[in-house]
Amino acid sequence: MARSKPLKVLIVEDEALLAMDVESMVEDSGHVVVAEATSLYEVESLDAAIDPDLAFVDMHLARGTNGLDVCALIRKRWSDAIIIFVTANPAKVPPDFAGGHGVIAKPFSRNAFMAAIHYLGEGLTSPPPSIPKPGDLVAAHSLIASWST
Repeated sequence: MARSKPLKVLIVEDEALLAMDVESMVEDSGHVVVAEATSLYEVESLDAAIDPDLAFVDMHLARGTNGLDVCALIRKRWSDAIIIFVTANPAKVPPDFAGGHGVIAKPFSRNAFMAAIHYLGEGLTSPPPSIPKPGDLVAAHSLIASWST
């Protein structure tokens, strides 16, 4: 059944300008940023009630923390959230995505990121998405399979 509300999005990124760009693209896509964080510690301090549908997570974060640890925490606190790593070094994401659901490599264009948001939004609201998967999004097989069942 289609969801009538916008997606709730968590952004975990320690580069302020990039976080603002991602926030702008999420909002321009009709969704809502429920929280932003720059490190694992900030994600730990977030209210569990934010309950994100989608999280964009950088791999190298502030205060010596990393996206893999953030992914594990998100899986524990908000188990239904779709987690997309956003990183300049996609080779650092394990082949099994470490519990995440995909990767978008930096740098990316606004159009490419917006296409990924649109694709993920369709997949979350009325799976499977009616549009093709954008080339800049490497999606985990488990994500694609969950939308076709």
